[in-house]
Amino acid sequence: MKFNQVRLRQLHRGLVPVMVLPLLLTLTTGVAFQLAVAGDRANDFIWLLDLHRGTFGQVNLDFVYPILNAMGLLTLIITGFLIWLQSPKRSQKGNQ
Repeated sequence: MKFNQVRLRQLHRGLVPVMVLPLLLTLTTGVAFQLAVAGDRANDFIWLLDLHRGTFGQVNLDFVYPILNAMGLLTLIITGFLIWLQSPKRSQKGNQ
């Protein structure tokens, strides 16, 4: 099945800048909170868990933040995979 390569690249390129910050935030707060749990200091770092779940002060995105994160990441994975599948295969010079 052939997909429009230009549209895939546009979608992928447009979504990357939007998804970088939420994914980095989710990654860093998740790891930092797990380190706090491992150090028996989880109660001191509950605020990290709040950020991880999508609570940003008065703005509470608990219900949509994980879904938007997941949908954005899934879209990046699918578009990246489709772009990779359609890219021309390069032969290795040593295996001829």
